[in-house]
Amino acid sequence: MDKLQTDNEETQKTFTKIAWRLLPFLILCYFAAFLDRVNVGFAALTMREDIGLSATAFGLGSGIFFISYFIFEVPSNLMLARVGARRWIARIMITWGLLSACTAFVWDAKSFLALRFLLGAAEAGFYPGILYYLTQWFPDKRRAQIVGFLLLSNPLATIIGGPVSGLILAGGAHSGLEGWQWLFIIEAFPAIILGVIVLLRLPEKVEDVSWLTSEEKRAARNALDDDLSQRKRKSSIEVSRIFFHPLVLSLALIFLGISMTNATVNFWLPQLIKNAGFSFVATGFLSVIPYIGAVIALLWWGKRSDRRNERVFHIVAPLLLAIAGITITAFSKGALLNVIGLTMASTGLFAVLPVFWTLPPLFMVGSAAAGGIAVINSIGNLGGFFGPTAMGYVKDLTDDFGMGLLVNIVMLSISLIVVLVFAAKTGLQKGKISAHKR
Repeated sequence: MDKLQTDNEETQKTFTKIAWRLLPFLILCYFAAFLDRVNVGFAALTMREDIGLSATAFGLGSGIFFISYFIFEVPSNLMLARVGARRWIARIMITWGLLSACTAFVWDAKSFLALRFLLGAAEAGFYPGILYYLTQWFPDKRRAQIVGFLLLSNPLATIIGGPVSGLILAGGAHSGLEGWQWLFIIEAFPAIILGVIVLLRLPEKVEDVSWLTSEEKRAARNALDDDLSQRKRKSSIEVSRIFFHPLVLSLALIFLGISMTNATVNFWLPQLIKNAGFSFVATGFLSVIPYIGAVIALLWWGKRSDRRNERVFHIVAPLLLAIAGITITAFSKGALLNVIGLTMASTGLFAVLPVFWTLPPLFMVGSAAAGGIAVINSIGNLGGFFGPTAMGYVKDLTDDFGMGLLVNIVMLSISLIVVLVFAAKTGLQKGKISAHKR
């Protein structure tokens, strides 16, 4: 955060100060979101048997979260803009925390599906809401690095949450509740508590805080206003064409394959490791290893891409790594190879994310960029439904996790092909693009 590029020393110090004040707390909030999103994968280690949940039903329940998220994302964002980021983000966090805790009391497949659908509806708009909030504090040229730090919350949720979840499950039943029920209840508290803190303490804009001097507020406001005016002056694709523009749809298809495989790994990773013969505690700790690779990838690969001003190779290489990792996991019967394959897959899937999200701004600016990114994110997040659902269906059909992973190998391969075609059509090379129709 101390390396943020700025136009002058005063502005640099101001935005660094803002970053240190806001980012740790926002990362913590985002961490809570992913913890409550993926802890179902650990709970399933014993929950499935207790409530008679088939692999198909579990996969559908894991994925249906993203269907409701997709449906309610736009309405949620419209409401956020109307009532303010602070109030609406707090509402999102408190609601999803309560619903996540209620998942402890599902009793069959139908109740599980219903709770997962409601959880997705409750959390809808959280990520774009945070991005909207960051636009009120950081100019566009600083935001990529800030969002990169925010994305660390995803792997950190498993690095920390994995062992904790394993220990909770290993603790067994207490006070009439099973270990998986305590897991949902205990891990829901961070979201509820942080949501209350957001409502009471999160500032809406630069002028609201007491920890910036009047000079710092002036420097930040000038930079933000300059950024806004510059973006308004730039031409862009018509917003009405965003939903059908071939560049936007190509990027959405690429992200669909990435998102689909990422969700499959997130939700099924504990069972893939446990299936190799490990205990609950060992599964929790071994689940950390793939996400350590993800953290390293997030911190290093995007920075390498920026430094070399190159995008195509930095997207293709991690996709190939992820395909190789999923392939090893699909056809391996050994515990060690399983962990190695999942680590390769997780590292590749997270390495590609910060580089991929540099592409939309190359082709879209202003409101079209905001709309286009939302379209790409919404369509891509549907992969969170299709990935776990297909995995569960194929697992029940074949009684083999490996066959379920083949679906993800195909989707990642399609993403890879589309990247190469996209790069050839647009002339994308070292951050430079050819002229294209708006």
